[in-house]
Amino acid sequence: MGDNERLGDVQEMSAIEIGVYEAVASMDVDGRAATVREIARMVRLPEETVWNGLEALTRGGRLLRRGDAYVLGPHDWGLDY
Repeated sequence: MGDNERLGDVQEMSAIEIGVYEAVASMDVDGRAATVREIARMVRLPEETVWNGLEALTRGGRLLRRGDAYVLGPHDWGLDY
């Protein structure tokens, strides 16, 4: 199964997953990986909730884990933040 097949439709993402993804994307634009603590502060959610969103996004191939932080997974679009 290829990466694009795993991703599925963006409409399948929950509001929490979208917020978490956008937080990671905003840091990725600056070349930085995002930690759970940073993301929780950005989206104003408990770290446990953020962790669950990160795990779902990682399993789906939208994010990649880099040590204790996260970056965007493969994608074919640009970001403008």
